Amino acid sequence: MTGPESEGITLRRAVCPGSFDPITNGHLDIIGRASKLYDVVHVAVMINQSKKGLFTVEERIDLIREVTADFGNVEVESFHGLLVDFCKQRDIPAIVKGLRAVSDFDYELQMAQMNNGLSGVETLFVPTNPTYSFLSSSLVKEVATWGGDVSHLLPPRVHEALTERLGRK
Repeated sequence: MTGPESEGITLRRAVCPGSFDPITNGHLDIIGRASKLYDVVHVAVMINQSKKGLFTVEERIDLIREVTADFGNVEVESFHGLLVDFCKQRDIPAIVKGLRAVSDFDYELQMAQMNNGLSGVETLFVPTNPTYSFLSSSLVKEVATWGGDVSHLLPPRVHEALTERLGRK
């Protein structure tokens, strides 16, 4: 092993989980803010086999790697199973989640308490930039499917991929 951890320096790690189908500017804002607080930010593209995504997991990973490359401390991979297991396997003590509204908090608080009870992992809630408070991947896909302009809601490369996927020029 080489690098800081081989020299006895413990890196501060966190994970930003989600389906990211596709990654939006709101997701990117939370990941970017987390990357300023932690030495390594893992982006876990969670696999939900009951959902059919617009993009494959591999395509999502590639897009996320592209749009987070400038941060310099983001690692992207997929995971199937409990998020706490992902954290345990990688020695990650913190989950970073963006909160858009009070309705997000109700659900996310329950998840945070369950994750802490299962493994001791902490969850940090980051208030979403008001510009993105309404934004979700599902809403972006729906608007784009009907021909609405979502270019301001996505990183340019992701918008390009979405446009190609939906068959629009």
